[in-house]
Amino acid sequence: MTTASLSGSARLPDVAERGISLYRAIWRWHFFAGLLVIPFMISLAVTGGLYLFNDEIDDTLFAYRNIVPVGEAPLQPSAIVANAVEAVPGSAAVAYRTPGGTDRSARVTVGVGAGRMMVYVDPYTADILDMVAPSEEFNRVVEDLHSLDFFGKRVETIIEIVAGFAILLVFTGIYLWWPRQQTGGVITVRGTPARRVFWRDLHAVTGIVSALLIVFLAFSGLLWSGYWGSTVNGKLTAAGLGYPVQLWDDVPTSTKVSTDVLSKAGWLVENAPVPLSTTDGGSVPSIGIDRAVAIADKAGMLPGYELAIPGDETGVYTAAIFPADLSRERTIHIDQYSGKPLVDIAFGQYPPLGKAIEWSINVHKGQEWGLFNQLLMLTTCLAIVFVSLSAVVMWWKRRPAGRIGVPPMPPRRSIYAGLWLMALLFGLAFPLTGIAIVVMIVLDQALMLFAPMRRVLS
Repeated sequence: MTTASLSGSARLPDVAERGISLYRAIWRWHFFAGLLVIPFMISLAVTGGLYLFNDEIDDTLFAYRNIVPVGEAPLQPSAIVANAVEAVPGSAAVAYRTPGGTDRSARVTVGVGAGRMMVYVDPYTADILDMVAPSEEFNRVVEDLHSLDFFGKRVETIIEIVAGFAILLVFTGIYLWWPRQQTGGVITVRGTPARRVFWRDLHAVTGIVSALLIVFLAFSGLLWSGYWGSTVNGKLTAAGLGYPVQLWDDVPTSTKVSTDVLSKAGWLVENAPVPLSTTDGGSVPSIGIDRAVAIADKAGMLPGYELAIPGDETGVYTAAIFPADLSRERTIHIDQYSGKPLVDIAFGQYPPLGKAIEWSINVHKGQEWGLFNQLLMLTTCLAIVFVSLSAVVMWWKRRPAGRIGVPPMPPRRSIYAGLWLMALLFGLAFPLTGIAIVVMIVLDQALMLFAPMRRVLS
């Protein structure tokens, strides 16, 4: 671009050049960020869309182990647990999930060495309906694929980077979408699928319509991430905005936390300590699972809760449920000798910020407003797939033959000073994503120093 020197208009080309430089720099960032995360975004959308309907999947594909004929009266929990343990030689009961309704099975989790097995039992006859390892249960596999936990804790860190990049993509996408005298591609899609402009407009319009929901999914998903989510959880608790720590003031606690004894724990209480039972020198016998269930039932626990069974003499019975109805979310730790509830915490006791976080997670999982919530989140997942696939098609149609087709460098490299500042601020909010952005910029600038690479990338 040339710079004009006519009187009264000398500054216009300079301003225009800065505008072009900023647009190209953000476009380039948007391209590289999308290139890195599109496969993960599609995977998250597909697995997330499936998990929205986990209850429906259980009630159809796996009805044979979840739904039972209604009998006259259910057996005692101890009889159900005993039959499950007998079905898995050498095992010991770890947890018991009470039937969620009169036509629902009970589930006993047993430990076999370092492994676990979930045994589904008819609560009326104690017949074994099915046995499956937790890591092989369908909805658990979908959840683990969604979080990448399926591939190990180290790989799971990628989710935090992807979620941060998703937020970055939305905001840079809004900047690129912002109308600049064009009439098409703002709220309408031009052309036909044979033309690149169709895919550009589909990408832009779908992205802008779903932008807020994508940011919501990404941010609420970050709460589960290994580093950022754990850090936020810890800071909230330290600031008195997490679980009410005062409930633990008068009870001895173990080194275990909720996630050590429960297969599923609420976000706010997942790192809450588990109390200890008072042994009284071993002279008092344990109350047993039948009485523990009776105590939890009398306390008003919603049917379908999970009861963790103490594994040693200082362990407690922990009854917990995290249902779609947040008002019924509850965790009770019961002394295994006295039967006294040591800690009883419900959703109503959470601080306002904690309630807001649990609510956002509930919406993320499609549980807050029934079918409407499920369909809203499913629509957002489909939008993510459309945005991702249209980006790939758009790039494929735009790229020069034999080259990658990276958006051009900005005319003014000095524009990167402001972008570095933006990256720093973003990195302070989302450290792992910030580090990835810095690496992306450094590689981009380094590769541009070599002429052969410039030709391949451009």
